Amino acid sequence: MRVGIIQNIVNTDEDYTINHLRDLIINLDVDFVVLPEMFCCPYDTLIFDKYAQEEGSSLDIKLASLAKDMNVYLVAGTVPERDGDKIYNTSYVYDREGKKIAKHRKMHLFEINLGRGKMFREADTLSAGNEITIFDTEFGKMGLAICFDIRFPEQFRKMSDMGARAVFVPAAFNLTTGPAHWETLFRSRALDNQIYMIGASPARDDNAKYRAYGHSLIVNPWSEIEDQLGYYEDVLVKEINLDKVDKVRKQLPVIESMRRDIY
Repeated sequence: MRVGIIQNIVNTDEDYTINHLRDLIINLDVDFVVLPEMFCCPYDTLIFDKYAQEEGSSLDIKLASLAKDMNVYLVAGTVPERDGDKIYNTSYVYDREGKKIAKHRKMHLFEINLGRGKMFREADTLSAGNEITIFDTEFGKMGLAICFDIRFPEQFRKMSDMGARAVFVPAAFNLTTGPAHWETLFRSRALDNQIYMIGASPARDDNAKYRAYGHSLIVNPWSEIEDQLGYYEDVLVKEINLDKVDKVRKQLPVIESMRRDIY
């Protein structure tokens, strides 16, 4: 299957964003398009409420139309989703007909405190989801997680056990956590579960309050980085062969050798 990752500069104008994505996607010739975490609004707990929309609102409808018009599976990054008095960091997935086939609410809310005022707590604004998410496609089962979720290997083992052969992770690591942990975490989850890991980040914007690390990437079941972008706006297109999951699992039978009688 062919995967296209859009590493875009975040713009708060909804129509501009959809049209810009359309321009980036239209000539890609891919099966999947993957967008970054909070691709449509600033990554800022103080203003998630301002941009939050209920499921079925304008952005949801436009994303569904984009998937149908482009004839792709669209892993639509994440958006701030309003549900009653709560806001979630939510990823929607649409099939080639624009039908929503998955919805994942970020389970683990990002928190960091590096001292000297360098603090960030999603829980100040957002609520946590409670469901592990996989979805069916013509290529098999896929998993879906969001950013900080990747630091919790149990979630990814569960997706693997449920049949996921690749996991999509819209994310927005920053310029501290990115250089330190981005590659290590994606390679570790691929190695743990012998699956493909596909990470989509926003592009770095030096004028933004929160500067994303970028470096969207694809890691194969042998834990090799097959392709990776840099800091700035770009598109990654890669053909991946899911048969490699079975090949690696036969070469190194980690999954088969698990002691499920004990753990």
